[in-house]
Amino acid sequence: MPYVIAAPCIDVMDKSCIDECPVDCIYEGERKLYINPKECIDCGACEPVCPVEAITQDRRVAAEHADFVEDNQRFFTEILPGRDQPLGAPGGSNKTGPVGVDTPMVAAR
Repeated sequence: MPYVIAAPCIDVMDKSCIDECPVDCIYEGERKLYINPKECIDCGACEPVCPVEAITQDRRVAAEHADFVEDNQRFFTEILPGRDQPLGAPGGSNKTGPVGVDTPMVAAR
């Protein structure tokens, strides 16, 4: 997974990163944004525009945010509350619009 969005995004969701992403791989949950690991091209355009420094490469995630690497992936691979199938890789967040739900880990924070 090239880039990950961690805890600083929760309840902030500035969305500057969405505007910068050339492949539309950043999806909107209820309280946090998520980068689709299957769609991200590892360009890094999202990282410098994040005002709360929530975005980083998966291999550079700070220790206190390490659990967000797997959780970001779960947003796309597991069935989220209120949905009947995993989101998968739908080909861009413009196709889905806001998902409106978070992973259980983010929802519990």
